Amino acid sequence: MIDKQLQPEAEIPDIKQIEKQSEISTKKNTKHKKLTKKKYYKELEKLQGELVALQEWVKSSGQKVCIIFEGRDGAGKGGAIKAVTERISPRIFQVVALPAPSERQKTQMYMQRYIPHLPAAGEVIIFDRSWYNRAGVERVMGFCTEQESKEFLEIIPFMEKAIINSGIILLKYWLEVNMEEQHRRMLGRINDPRKIWKLSPMDIKSYSRWYDYSRARDEMIMATDTSWAPWYVVDSNDKKKARLNIIKHILSEIPYKKTPRKKVELPKRQDKGDYQEPNYPYRYIPKKY
Repeated sequence: MIDKQLQPEAEIPDIKQIEKQSEISTKKNTKHKKLTKKKYYKELEKLQGELVALQEWVKSSGQKVCIIFEGRDGAGKGGAIKAVTERISPRIFQVVALPAPSERQKTQMYMQRYIPHLPAAGEVIIFDRSWYNRAGVERVMGFCTEQESKEFLEIIPFMEKAIINSGIILLKYWLEVNMEEQHRRMLGRINDPRKIWKLSPMDIKSYSRWYDYSRARDEMIMATDTSWAPWYVVDSNDKKKARLNIIKHILSEIPYKKTPRKKVELPKRQDKGDYQEPNYPYRYIPKKY
């Protein structure tokens, strides 16, 4: 168990209540409560502009930021990460989505393959699933023992304390989706050729284990929701609202300042001089559209 002196004083998110509220809000949802596309993109544009300001501050100040996204399959992690990253530099905002461990990595200390991906100065690292795999999919699907999972839950708060003490801002998000909405999204993946790649054999197996995942989630959050690295729970039944709420929250949790920039003016182009367009049969692609 975690030492009482290090035990979090932060309020533990009431997942059961969030699930209940999400189900109620989904059932009562009407068109006038949903964000229009126009409103969504207007808000997204404004927030993404602030993310650029955050990026410039991280780069100039040498700050280190690590953001973790966790949640069930179909909770909207990928869409949220895309909304965060689509207008900023991939050199500064880097997404880490590790594959299954290799045979060599299986013999290492569990955290060993994650540590090299933690941010250096001037970087924001986003984990699309993280070391919390050990408390979720690995535990539920039998890729680790119950003892290994329990040891992980005992140790990881101290590991995260060390990460934060090294100067890293650590944010952890759990995207919460209800059973009905997950079912709808999974069917959408089956029937949409653009999304079928998201549906792995493991996702199919995991789909039937809803309450096993619920138990694993509950224990994970109760063991690792600390005052220094709290879990932030996102109602993701409405994906557009969830994305906006996540970006807004990230901006509120990082004390960035807008970095002064000189006004950009394009220089005069050079004179053509003796340059001549070559008479060469370039292979242009067909204009089908």
